[in-house]
Amino acid sequence: MKKNNFALLGIGSDLAEAMQKHGYNEPTPIQSEAIPVALAGHDIIAQAQTGTGKTLAFALPILENVNPANPNVQALIVTPTRELAIQITEEIKRWAPLKGLRVLSAYGGQDVERQIRKLEGNIHIIVATPGRLLDHLRRETVQLHKLSVLVLDEADQMLHMGFLPEVVEIISVTPSRRQTLLFSATMPPRIRQLAKEYMRQPVEIEVKSKRVTLDEIEQVVIQTTDRGKLETLCKLIDQENPYLAMIFCRTKLRASKLMNELEERGYSCDELHGDLTQAKREQVMKRFREAKIQLLVATDIAARGLDVEGITHVFNYDIPHDAESYIHRIGRTGRAGQTGKAFTFAAPRDAMYLEQIERGIKATIAKRPGKAAAEHGDAGEGTARGRRGGADASAGATRGRRSGADATAGATRGRRSAADAAAGATRGRRGGADAAAGPTRGRRGGADAAAGPARGRRGGADAAAGAARGRRSGADAAAGAARGRRSGADASAGAARGRRSGADAAAGAARGRRGGADAAAGAARGRRGGADASAGAARGRRSGADAAAGAARGRRGGDADAAAGAARGRRSGADAAAGAARGRRSGADANAGAARGRRGGGSGKQRKR
Repeated sequence: MKKNNFALLGIGSDLAEAMQKHGYNEPTPIQSEAIPVALAGHDIIAQAQTGTGKTLAFALPILENVNPANPNVQALIVTPTRELAIQITEEIKRWAPLKGLRVLSAYGGQDVERQIRKLEGNIHIIVATPGRLLDHLRRETVQLHKLSVLVLDEADQMLHMGFLPEVVEIISVTPSRRQTLLFSATMPPRIRQLAKEYMRQPVEIEVKSKRVTLDEIEQVVIQTTDRGKLETLCKLIDQENPYLAMIFCRTKLRASKLMNELEERGYSCDELHGDLTQAKREQVMKRFREAKIQLLVATDIAARGLDVEGITHVFNYDIPHDAESYIHRIGRTGRAGQTGKAFTFAAPRDAMYLEQIERGIKATIAKRPGKAAAEHGDAGEGTARGRRGGADASAGATRGRRSGADATAGATRGRRSAADAAAGATRGRRGGADAAAGPTRGRRGGADAAAGPARGRRGGADAAAGAARGRRSGADAAAGAARGRRSGADASAGAARGRRSGADAAAGAARGRRGGADAAAGAARGRRGGADASAGAARGRRSGADAAAGAARGRRGGDADAAAGAARGRRSGADAAAGAARGRRSGADANAGAARGRRGGGSGKQRKR
């Protein structure tokens, strides 16, 4: 009969034989070292990576030491995440019936009342997350006064997630004479301080992680860019064809977005992150374990401690920021003596994080350039050229619009000239009115007065002619203004052509972004569009110059003609005034002659008498 190595560690024959039937023949290093110490009742600080079999390293001693006849909670296992709590519970439930023990998991997302009803029965082992366990402790639905074993699993991750105050609070309500087993992938100073404060002469066990992290897993850094990551990932998936793969993103939003993009490309995938309901998370994990989905896109916290058989590849879509997270991520593959591959995508800005990881694992990771990133770099350069062409076209359109504005200003000046001409004509008409008033006064005198009105009428005729010429000048100015407006319209059309050329250049830039040769061609078309826009702008400027010249001619014609008409009107008014004055003098002479006639008549009458 084949020797049972688990029985040699102190595990009971019934449990050891059951494990052998399930293929557990050889204990892992952490199991070989931790199980005998735990069975002896000592506290343990064990440093071992996930995937080394540490769950059975503390679960088997608990199953052996817990008394099924005692109805109290005798063992408590605290984990940082729901998924890890479910995983540990399922592992213990496989063997618990052999010992007559009952196990309960307590974590957020479950119905609290349902958990309370389950706790009313005899529960020997509880697997819980810190938050939900504290909730039960405050409700007094969980009593830990008879606790004999406390396990802190993934202690460094609980520290990283900020659960350390909750862990200390939980420890404070447990009996001081308990056995404490602390398991952690890394051992930060704060975890060591926690162990020193709450553990009694712990035995330290360390399983060297170098072989687990480096020898069993092929690690490659893919040098790419943020924009090139998706294409690089799809190409690697197609080339590697993983049986099961996990893809890690830094945030829930990025994980959800990447999953949607992969799904649109036809990949069998799903997502795992904190925004999912507990029912959804359990459904996703069930499908992944059953290999109904090939790719699982996850965040660090949601995937912490997951143990799924058959994961052949890990893709770090976003590089982790420290060596601890990196070790936890790639530990999803290469588990229990199997091999795996881990690909980490690194953009140029991630150089600092990559250096920290290599320093933390004490090894240099092989680098490989991402072809998709190189192609995208060429496309980006073409896009930049296209954008420059679009900018030139936009500048041409702007110059065209300025030319249109100049033409509009010329038309405005032409209209002002027409207004000045109309004012001149008005002054001419006022001169004619003054001339018309002159003959009225002249009609009061003798024969000379009659001559004065005739000259006044001729002056009025001259004034009317001047006014007519003023109106013709105004019409010429209006025509000049109309030509200015037409020139402005031509300039606006040139600007519109400039804008259309700019739009063509922008379209060329957009085609340039599609990559490589198309981008270069788009950039060339953008430059030609810029040239067309410049030509359109030049035509717009020439049209503006023509409009300005037309407006200037309108101003010169209107001003000169109006001035001449006004001058002639003023001269006619002066002639009329002179005629009126002569009329008045003639009237005075006639009056004087009449007076002398009357005096002469008086003298004659005196001589007759």
